[in-house]
Amino acid sequence: MTGEGGERRLFRYYPEDFGALPVRVVHMDLVFDVYDGHTRVVSALTAGTLDAPLSSLSLNARDLDILRVESAGRAVTHTYDRDAATLTVAFDPAVPPRTQFTLETETICRPSTHVLEGLYYDGLCPGGPPTQITQCQQWGFQRLVPCLDDMTAKCTYTTTIVADNGYTNTISNGDPAGDRIPCAPGRSVQRYENTRTPMAPYLFFLGVGCYDTHRREFEYPDGRTFALELLAKTGSDAAAAERALDILADGVMWVHLFTGPEQYRDRETREEVWRLTRVRDEAKRSGDLEALEETRKTLKELISTITPGYAYTGAVYREIAMQNSDFGGMENVGNTTIAANRIMPGPDTTDPAFEYLIRVKIHEYYHNENGSEVTGWSPFEIWLNEAVTVHVKNQHHAFLFGEAYSRIKTVLDLLDPAAGTLTLDRGAGSMPIEPDGFNDPNDLITGVTYVKAPEFVRMIETLMGREAFAEALGRYHDRFRHANASRADWLRCMEEVSGQDFSGMAAVWLKEKEYPVLAVSPAYDPAARRFTLAYRQSRSPGGRLRQFPFRFALVDARGGEIRETTVRIADEAGEIVLDGVDRPAFLSLNRGYSFYGKTAYRAPEDELYLQVERDPDIVGRFTAFLALADREMLRILEEPGAAVSDRFADLCAALLADDSLMNEAGGQFLTIFPSVEDERFAHRYRALHDARQAIYAAVAARGGETLLRIYRQAAKDTPAGPGSLEEEAAAIRNRQRKNTCLSILATLDTPEVHRLLLHQFREATAATDRLAAFSLILESSAPERQEILEAFGAFSTTSPVAWESFLAAVAGSDCDDLVPILERIESSPAFAFEQADQQRALYGRFALNRKRSLETEEGRDYLAEVLRRLAPVNEYSTVRALDAFAFIDKMEPRHRIPVVGVLAGLLAGLDPGAYPAVYNNARRFLLGAPEAVRAYEEEHGAIPALREPGP
Repeated sequence: MTGEGGERRLFRYYPEDFGALPVRVVHMDLVFDVYDGHTRVVSALTAGTLDAPLSSLSLNARDLDILRVESAGRAVTHTYDRDAATLTVAFDPAVPPRTQFTLETETICRPSTHVLEGLYYDGLCPGGPPTQITQCQQWGFQRLVPCLDDMTAKCTYTTTIVADNGYTNTISNGDPAGDRIPCAPGRSVQRYENTRTPMAPYLFFLGVGCYDTHRREFEYPDGRTFALELLAKTGSDAAAAERALDILADGVMWVHLFTGPEQYRDRETREEVWRLTRVRDEAKRSGDLEALEETRKTLKELISTITPGYAYTGAVYREIAMQNSDFGGMENVGNTTIAANRIMPGPDTTDPAFEYLIRVKIHEYYHNENGSEVTGWSPFEIWLNEAVTVHVKNQHHAFLFGEAYSRIKTVLDLLDPAAGTLTLDRGAGSMPIEPDGFNDPNDLITGVTYVKAPEFVRMIETLMGREAFAEALGRYHDRFRHANASRADWLRCMEEVSGQDFSGMAAVWLKEKEYPVLAVSPAYDPAARRFTLAYRQSRSPGGRLRQFPFRFALVDARGGEIRETTVRIADEAGEIVLDGVDRPAFLSLNRGYSFYGKTAYRAPEDELYLQVERDPDIVGRFTAFLALADREMLRILEEPGAAVSDRFADLCAALLADDSLMNEAGGQFLTIFPSVEDERFAHRYRALHDARQAIYAAVAARGGETLLRIYRQAAKDTPAGPGSLEEEAAAIRNRQRKNTCLSILATLDTPEVHRLLLHQFREATAATDRLAAFSLILESSAPERQEILEAFGAFSTTSPVAWESFLAAVAGSDCDDLVPILERIESSPAFAFEQADQQRALYGRFALNRKRSLETEEGRDYLAEVLRRLAPVNEYSTVRALDAFAFIDKMEPRHRIPVVGVLAGLLAGLDPGAYPAVYNNARRFLLGAPEAVRAYEEEHGAIPALREPGP
């Protein structure tokens, strides 16, 4: 694809490629006749013409066999351009204006083994036919049937599935229209009606497979009910499925009670309803009819006094386990697919996986309102569907885990130097929230969409106030229900309620990449009791200024707030003046991480130590700790062999010993990133890793006895089994604390520490504890290291959940024999190269292990071979692995040429037309590293992909 003058375009699709549809889609009546190797699809597409006659209509149709095209009462001819994936139908005579017509097609689609879009295989039924499911985001529907595969083509559906009797479940959107009945020897038919909520094509779902079906009733406080279903892989644990349904039910109830335009009114009543629904459900389980009726009566009275949020409109809401998918979950009106390894908890579920399980369930369910009922206009506004949904998901996570813990977790996602959003947002492959173009819709499924865009939404909420934001969001959902909305529509609702103008703010935040750095300089006039904070913000890559909320406070030596304020930064430089205030002991800047970006202020070291201990804002304490860690890391990098500060080592031990802090924030508070702000060292991955290890070793040497005491006490305090979600959240924070102590002690690498690691590994009752001990043993000199590696690997193959965790732990480790270990794992019969979850765990994790994957020769050779093999199998997994190359020009000069060589070799062997996402992203990373490319080409010659026009 070329642009003006023959130059190669960076993207396949641009905004101008999306416009108004030529017709209004009304309804699709679909019949799927499913066989093992193909599916015959009969479609009756009903649409209405607009204000002009319609002589022809182009439908999206990818990789289909076209058998028949007809339209009642009209002669039609058709042409099929398989390369362009377009079926063009000509009408004779033309369909008159404002006329409804039906176009019938009969086609064949074929399931894929590795293209995880459209219809594909997802395992085998025991002794029966292969499980087949669909993934339609964003353009998978056209792989099933000729259609207008556009987000604005919202319509109703009826779907009939004819399939083998060996399937336990045949599923599509909507409510069943009767029972599944025999229709031919060995085959049966099931019909679904999705006529209440028009849905976009990308939300369509079809599934035929063998599942264990787990079911429970969900009851709203007013007595309305619908069914929750969980379709797990065969052989599933009934108790685990029941717990998964309970977690889902909790989420559904939370959305009803704690979202919506009036969510912050009558808070005590809402919390009492929340408590009583659990009492009612327990009475249901126990059969206590008297308590059940009494609680139901009270609930009906209470719920009538408030305005709740979204209530589900269907008869069944179903979660379906998918073993192979590029995504952890995908909403499909009434049917949500969730990765089988994350759909229900079990003995091999780690704490991060459990948190993800809670998050993905609430995320996909809330999409019923935000995404399904109200849908963005085009793929360029996928962020609008996702950002608001993530914002609500984060509120739910904070409700269960605590605001402090939840917000620090998000800040870690922002600041992580390996794959954090702020880091990647300044990399060569970064794109804005609303990019200029994309190669594949999956390009838009990144941290920019799922972390940066929600932070933009959060900044809007901060500027408006949460009550006004909730009212505006409710207005948006009401105004555009069963329709499509643009970001201008969403912003207009925010502006109408708040009276503020957000158009200028959105124009920069949504259309430009990177983030602002706000440099501040304080001054205090004791005579006037006046505090002045001068500021200057950096400009965007396009030279524009951003607008954002900046929340800060003056704090005294006891931790008391002298004054807190939130200002809207809109100009390049200015001053914030606070009169009538005492001199602060320290400044608490960007409280709660109020804006997406960084604050540049070099506070005196004593002030930072005081802030870590006494800032009332947990994010302020945390960022002060990170600032101290950054200084310690930089000093070690500048002075190799320098001793770690005793003061900082003691601080680390003291923070871990602080029960109040650990109960609130968890062990994640002690995160020390292998990174520094100084660009001289920011991408020297080996040196950064070693500097952090030196700090941990110093903490262990000075505070070993304290850490051992904390570790042993935390081990005693861990509950034996699961409790409520709130109790489980407390247990997770406690395990974080315990394993942080263990990680620090492990740097001593002594026989005593080896015994501690081995004991935890062998006696652990929680998967997180076992995995933490295994990872530390793998990087140790323990004599049992190889034995543990082989034994744990063999054990993990018995469970897909454990296997995924094992792969990720090994791929992210730091050991000299890492590549041979990975090669042995790949040769194992348990490793399935075509499975996306295993690709992410092994290859994605290794790629981001840059000290091994980019800074060693064997690592580069292995990564190059992996990318070459992976690109034809899964473009999405390959593109995510390419994130490792975001900062080639900032690496040490000795690494740049061989790293460029990895991408140059990949491009030389790729067909850009067949794998555009991989090709164009690899090309963008090289274009973003001009110095490294120049050095490479001086030594090895020109890279043709950077100069030749594309197809």
